[in-house]
This record gives sequence, structure tokens and C-alpha cells, in this order.
Amino acid sequence: MNETQGKSDQANTGAIVAVTPQGFPWQTSDPFLFCVHHDDHYPAGNDRMGPAASLAGRTLGEDFVVKDGWRMYHGETVPGFPQHPHRGFETVTVVRRGLLDHSDSMGATARYGGGDVQWLTAGGGIVHAEMFPLVERERDNPLELFQIWLNLPRADKMVQPYFSMLWNDQIPRKVAKDGAGRAVTLTLTAGRYGDVTAPAPPPNSWAARAESDVAIWTIKLDPGARWSLPPAPGTNRSLYFFRGRGLHVDGQVIPENHRVELRPELAAALMGGPEETEVLLLQGRPIGEPVVNYGPFVMNTRAEIQQAIADYQRTQFGGWPWPSDDPVHARTEGRFARHADGRVERPA
Repeated sequence: MNETQGKSDQANTGAIVAVTPQGFPWQTSDPFLFCVHHDDHYPAGNDRMGPAASLAGRTLGEDFVVKDGWRMYHGETVPGFPQHPHRGFETVTVVRRGLLDHSDSMGATARYGGGDVQWLTAGGGIVHAEMFPLVERERDNPLELFQIWLNLPRADKMVQPYFSMLWNDQIPRKVAKDGAGRAVTLTLTAGRYGDVTAPAPPPNSWAARAESDVAIWTIKLDPGARWSLPPAPGTNRSLYFFRGRGLHVDGQVIPENHRVELRPELAAALMGGPEETEVLLLQGRPIGEPVVNYGPFVMNTRAEIQQAIADYQRTQFGGWPWPSDDPVHARTEGRFARHADGRVERPA
């Protein structure tokens, strides 16, 4: 028996089903496909908003190895992900620190960050770029984000692409205090807690169905704070411990960078460690359909994957209207979103 199996078996009591270490990306359960936690400590930016540092020793275009605390990913000048296609699912991108520049084949574009969220329904097909501009010249440019892939049911896999911006000031927080006055802060990207409800997801999202009970929360606990996660029967539910040390779930100490799979019909008792701790909650009723994926395409059958590849090769999902594969906005541009119909929105 390996160490992970031993931990999982030992954890199979009370509200905890299993405790497992997380790699890159994080493993998830239906209706989620996976989650990536990007946490890069980029240096000051140069004239092109790339790192003002040597790129020697990096495999540019495929740099996923942490070197000097950061990665270039598929970027060659600016870190990030130049144009690439998706079909059959949604991306929920939660930018906790730093900025992300989005451009897509619908002609839409955006810059967001500092707690903002973009919720993108790829549907029948979209091409987009996600670049991380290093706008600060005189200081470091830390970037931290979650990108969560949420599946679409068969009936909605080919809907028209659509994206919503959930600006930081629109995303509700709920602060609960334990008996000693220590705070637990919930940030609700999706779902409901008590009288607090997250902004509406895109109309064809699995999360738009009340019965799906999708929740995407970050939970921040003061040192030693105690709080009970209420039950959510019928869902798949996991906690991802990504910041701090000494978190307890149902009395068990959870190592950092571990996933805790929970029995949704039971409440789960959380207690913060000796320093501030944070976890990500992913919860939802399973779609329960076959999943066949090939890179950026997620469908129900292999034939549908082959069709997605053929459609992309033939149509490029509408083509690429931007002058480069890795577009970024001006250094002085603020946070905004320009939708395909020309409508522009900015945070308050």
C-alpha cells in the first residue's frame, strides 16, 4: 500500500472520504473536469510587458517548470496562453492577484484581475488567448489564479459561446464568526450560502440550473477559527487546501496542497491552523454522462471529438480577428470587458 492509499483509507471516516495530494492540474469530480492553480511570482515587466529577466534555460512555448518562482507557460514574450480552441465545456477563471488579458474569436476582449472572475461558455467552439501582462516596471508582478473547467451536459455542448464578467465588487462575501470571535470569510463565485447568493452564471451553464447545486467558494479562516460546512446531499464535493498550514477537517490534520473529498450528506467541521488558511470548495450535482476529452475538446463520444477536430480545422471556430496570437492591451489600460456586440463594461 502506498502513502496516498494509506491516507485515503485512514480518512474514510466521518465526513471525509479521502485525502490525496494534488499535482498540476488538480483532480476533480463530475461535473468539474479539472482545476489549475497558477501561482507565479513574476519580476518587474520590460517594455513589452514580459519579464525583465533572462529567459535562458526555459523551453519557451512550453515552459511549465517553475524556475525563479515563475513560468512562461506557452508564452514566448509575455507569459500566458496564446490563441487556442475549446469546445464542449466552460472555463471559470478566478484571478486573485495580477492581471489577465483575454481576446477571443467572437471579437470580444477584456482585462481583469484583482479578484475578478471571467465565466466563459465555450459551447460549440471558441478560440481565445489568455495572457499575463507584467504592467509594473518598478516592482514585482505576482499572479495567482484558479482556472476551473466545468463540464456541459450533452444538450448544451453546442450552444453559442458566451462570457460573463463577475467583477470583484459584485462577488459577495459572507463573514461568519465563531464563538471566540474568529472570522471565517466565504467568497462566492457560484452557489448560495444562507441569504447570500453568487452572481448568475451564463444562461446555458450547468450551474444555472438550481437543482445542480454548483458551488465555487474560497473559504478563508482566521488562525484557529472554527466553522461547519453545511451538508449538500446529492452532490460531489471537495475541498482543496492551498494556503496555510495545520488545517483540520473533521478533526483530521490536512497537509497543504491536498484535496479532501467529502461526504456531501454530512456537515464537515473546519478549524484553521496557527496562521490564516484558505481552501477552495468545488461542489455540484454530477451530470452523469460519458466524458471523452482530447486536449481542449470535451464531448460525450470519440466520434464527437473527431468532429470537433474537423470543425476546428475547417472553420477555426470563426477565425482569429487579432493581429497576433498573444495580444495584450496597453500598459495603462484599466480593467474592462468589450463584448462581441460592442458593449463595454468596467468595474465600479
